[in-house]
Amino acid sequence: MEKSEIELQMKHCLEAMDNRLTTIRAGRANPAILNGINVEYYGTPTPLQSLANITVPEARTLIIKPFDRGCLKDICRAINEADLGINPSENGESVIMTIPPLTEDRRKEYVKQAKEIAEEAKIALRRVRQEANDGIKEDESITEDQEKRMMEEVQKLINEYNKKVDEKFKEKEEELMQV
Repeated sequence: MEKSEIELQMKHCLEAMDNRLTTIRAGRANPAILNGINVEYYGTPTPLQSLANITVPEARTLIIKPFDRGCLKDICRAINEADLGINPSENGESVIMTIPPLTEDRRKEYVKQAKEIAEEAKIALRRVRQEANDGIKEDESITEDQEKRMMEEVQKLINEYNKKVDEKFKEKEEELMQV
């Protein structure tokens, strides 16, 4: 496995962590909290983003305006089933979600979630390192010195990416604990 390939896999781990961290709400309206919600649309589970426009008119409000008004109730049901802790309300044309301010306990709970996500990212990075090291050991054409040097490079990469994971977690933690 080449260094660029290893680094690419590590970048993917970081991107996956970023995507998961955006789904944790920080007391502000963010359309990303609706990612992964599927609405039962004419018997087919359909991603909410493909059924409606989602806008953020104010810091604590999300407005979901479906292309087909007939699915308003289905959208509300899907949001309730997703258990986001936000009750949607509909006005006949759109679904309005007012994000309540976070309590101290809820903030701490979200920080724990973010910490778990960061830890899972580190585990994924370690898995990439292990695969790279196994590949280096299996390659018969590599001398012992080259093997050691290559493994050190992989270790430097993992240290760098672990630092990035920690930085991203700290950013999210600060964002969540901000009142």
